[in-house]
Amino acid sequence: MHPYRTHTCGQIRKSDTGTIVRLSGWIHRKRDHGNLLFIDLRDHYGMSQCVIDSDNPLFKFAEEARVESVITVTGQVIDRESSTINQTLPTGEVEVQITGIHVESPADVLPLQVNVDREFPEETRLKYRFLDLRREKIHSNIVLRNNVISSIRRRMTDAGFMEFQTPILTASSPEGARDFLVPSRLHPGQFYALPQAPQQFKQLLMMSGFDKYFQIAPCFRDEDARADRSPGEFYQLDMEMSFVTQEDVFNAIEPVLHGVFEEFSAGRTVTPAPFPRIPYADAMLKYGSDKPDLRNPILISDVTDVFRGSDFSIFAKNINNGSVVRAIPAPGSADRPRSFFDKMNDWARGEGAPGLGYIIFANGEAKGPIAKFLNADRLDMLKSLTGVQDGDAVFFACDKVKGAEHLAGKARTKVGEDLDLIEKNAFRFCWVVDYPMYEMDEKTGKIQFSHNPFSMPQGGMGVLETHDPLSILAYQYDIVCNGIELCSGAIRNHLPEIMYKAFGIAGFSKKDLEAEFGGMLRALKFGAPPHGGCAPGVDRMVMLLADEPNIREVVAFPMNQQAQDLLMGAPGYVDKAHLQEVHIRVVEPPKTDKG
Repeated sequence: MHPYRTHTCGQIRKSDTGTIVRLSGWIHRKRDHGNLLFIDLRDHYGMSQCVIDSDNPLFKFAEEARVESVITVTGQVIDRESSTINQTLPTGEVEVQITGIHVESPADVLPLQVNVDREFPEETRLKYRFLDLRREKIHSNIVLRNNVISSIRRRMTDAGFMEFQTPILTASSPEGARDFLVPSRLHPGQFYALPQAPQQFKQLLMMSGFDKYFQIAPCFRDEDARADRSPGEFYQLDMEMSFVTQEDVFNAIEPVLHGVFEEFSAGRTVTPAPFPRIPYADAMLKYGSDKPDLRNPILISDVTDVFRGSDFSIFAKNINNGSVVRAIPAPGSADRPRSFFDKMNDWARGEGAPGLGYIIFANGEAKGPIAKFLNADRLDMLKSLTGVQDGDAVFFACDKVKGAEHLAGKARTKVGEDLDLIEKNAFRFCWVVDYPMYEMDEKTGKIQFSHNPFSMPQGGMGVLETHDPLSILAYQYDIVCNGIELCSGAIRNHLPEIMYKAFGIAGFSKKDLEAEFGGMLRALKFGAPPHGGCAPGVDRMVMLLADEPNIREVVAFPMNQQAQDLLMGAPGYVDKAHLQEVHIRVVEPPKTDKG
């Protein structure tokens, strides 16, 4: 007989009754019934109930073994009494009558309980992550992650993509976040950077003659944590294709995403391909975000003209000074108590706004603090622009364009949640397309890239030479699901003269460009195919499929919010000898006077 197991803990069935088996696993739970001690034994595959009689000379070993100790038991599979059958377990009709037991590894007193489904402090969970990962929910999430990645890999391979691995030690690249730097021992004073994304390498693979590339790629960015973003590192489905248009990229990745989400949807509905295409300008207007949650039916409208020159002087004056007014409908809310509207105003003030004006349409009348300032024609225009009807209300955000978009977008989400309008058990995908090529830095007034610097501008060299940079659109796109950005992508610029011009507009000299992107430029000068791709985030996909609010719940060994690995003790100090090897001297930050 095998020294550890003949079956897994999730394997024995009624058909095994009478069989001598050996199981190994962790003691999940113990129940002392006087003359009998029941042990729920757990491994990766499931749980089996084991029982030992107090007359058994091994009873003391079983009794003294703590929960989460690893044990091996030998015994006969017997039928449970009908009253004790556990229908929730695949092994619930039988149990193992222990004749032999060996403690492989005793457990100390636990800092967190594995066999209970309740929250523990983040610090405890991450410091003892190996225990946290034993808990049923988090264990299932990591298994789901494996299955999702396996499905992605199979689907990409079946679609003709080849998997390549790109370098981890590389050069710094302006991807929009800080690099993690690695000092070079052989080249004093010089540094490698961990890749924020395999952007340049996947483009170079297309220029090298490979037609379809993908990789489950690790990416590294020194940025702050968020619920949907891990500090430090994350994984993405990186893909690139040659001789393609934007629609070709969409047609290639949509079946993969739809297929994966449908495979692991657990009954939830998934947007069928083709996914809706929403221009960036429309997304900002109608949803107040370039990450629109299409489960929310509310659409924002521009109602600036309703208030332009109106008797509502606050809005009218702001409009004359360059502000706009966005309307956020609240369907069916006319019968809500006054407190509902007051709370929305309080919420808006908490967001840094003066408040949210509103109008209520009920019983053929317009009510609320703003209604009296609008005549019948203006109210009819408001109804026409917003689609509100009798029984509805509408809130207003007045500010400069970006401020109004931001507040209206957040208000749309809050109203949708408060009125329970968000579609449940659904994954709603869309593409956001036609991103601006450039944006202005509000602090410096300088033109900079708004998205991926290697993108092809819509109109090519012609628009770069003749158009206002802030009016130029790029072949850039994002995939969004349920208000979460899953990926960014673009059709790439494959012409060196356009690269020089595009980067020149963003303030890069020819010398700077050749110093930072020499490899890319050399490749472009020797024949580069039109190409494009995208990179959906694996962590975010699994987070959505697992219905988890925080990405930490689907990553095996995440860092905390301060980018610390509490389990392994990273980042940590390095001894002077090691620092000297890589030619580094640590300069401590100046101490601040707290007195």
